Amino acid sequence: MTETPAPTVGVIVVAAGSGTRLGHSHPKAFVHLQGRSLLEHALLGVLGMSEPVQVIVVAPEDRLGEARAVASDASAAIAARGPVTVVPGGATRQQSVDRGLAALGAAVEIVLVHDAARALTPSALCDRVVAAVRATSDGAIPGLPVIDTIKRVDASAFIRGTVDRSELSAVQTPQGFPRAVLVAAHDTLTDQATDDAALVAAAGHAVRVIAGSPLAFKITTPDDLDRAEQLISPAAAAIAPPRIGTGLDVHAFSDTAELWLAGLKWPGERGLSGHSDGDVAVHAVCDALLGAAGLGDIGGTFGTADARFAGAHGDVFLIETLRLVTEAGFTVGNVSVQIIGNRPRFAPRRAEAEALLAGLLGAPVNIAATTTDALGFTGRGEGIAATATALLLPIVSPARPAVMRPVLSLGV
Repeated sequence: MTETPAPTVGVIVVAAGSGTRLGHSHPKAFVHLQGRSLLEHALLGVLGMSEPVQVIVVAPEDRLGEARAVASDASAAIAARGPVTVVPGGATRQQSVDRGLAALGAAVEIVLVHDAARALTPSALCDRVVAAVRATSDGAIPGLPVIDTIKRVDASAFIRGTVDRSELSAVQTPQGFPRAVLVAAHDTLTDQATDDAALVAAAGHAVRVIAGSPLAFKITTPDDLDRAEQLISPAAAAIAPPRIGTGLDVHAFSDTAELWLAGLKWPGERGLSGHSDGDVAVHAVCDALLGAAGLGDIGGTFGTADARFAGAHGDVFLIETLRLVTEAGFTVGNVSVQIIGNRPRFAPRRAEAEALLAGLLGAPVNIAATTTDALGFTGRGEGIAATATALLLPIVSPARPAVMRPVLSLGV
């Protein structure tokens, strides 16, 4: 019998935090959500990754037995393909991660550090972090654009300035790094940083932000726990059937704008006029998602009077739309897009565009392109149109979303 290779990816799940702000006397990771602890929910997401991983759970010393039982249940529920080990945590988060690093197998080359409190984090997000580290050899952390206006205030709560949102990202976990880089940062720095990305960056290594997931929010307060309950409640799933939405967007060409289409920049092509970047494909997808969730349309959500979205690119719209759809209790099943126009020639970059949009939405995206045989405004070369169809499914569980989502092919 051929021996299974040891995993080259390790995931340290930090579960040693207190539950004080959550209103519980026991550690947060052991608070229950729909019959399972937050730790078990987090492990289901990690163990549902597309490749075998070694998982290290760092738990309070007086909860090691309970943590081992939770890990065993999660492994059995999802037929885990990699080992799960439980080790005692330290007095600080950095010490807890140090102990997790010490338990990693010799074959592990990439390490993800994940908070058990981000219990609904999808497996696909963990996979994207690993892929980013492999592709760049840099650290990679998921994050979401900051949509709200942020003010700088003094001790008396008076406004002292406005922070430039374009330079901000609300970061999440899991955070991924080459093993040697993370170990060296922990060995050389003793500052108690709030996350591992800060330690690695302080040690002089590059850390980049990739698209995060609205489901990867941190459960810290009772309101957060209520939100998570609503998202995965079986009752909510029974009430909310799958939804289908359609979207349509049209923009005329502009000689002064750059072309952004399907989330990509197209150098040398005429751009499209619009309040934002005029990306008809992304705008049609947003309309389809919002319509399926019963949340109106892109004009009502991102109005042209809102200066926050002037010149904004597609990722901003998609991530905010996904956040709204998720809060409404849905996850994206799949999206189909049809681009209509004479230019640009789309086929050479189709795979690139599909991968980008699928990564942002955490769901399969199919993009097709066609012409109208010289008929109509697109045929005359006056602009580009796009239609989109989206399937939304009620959120039931974060575990192995790709298995739970039936993929329905919808032509437009």
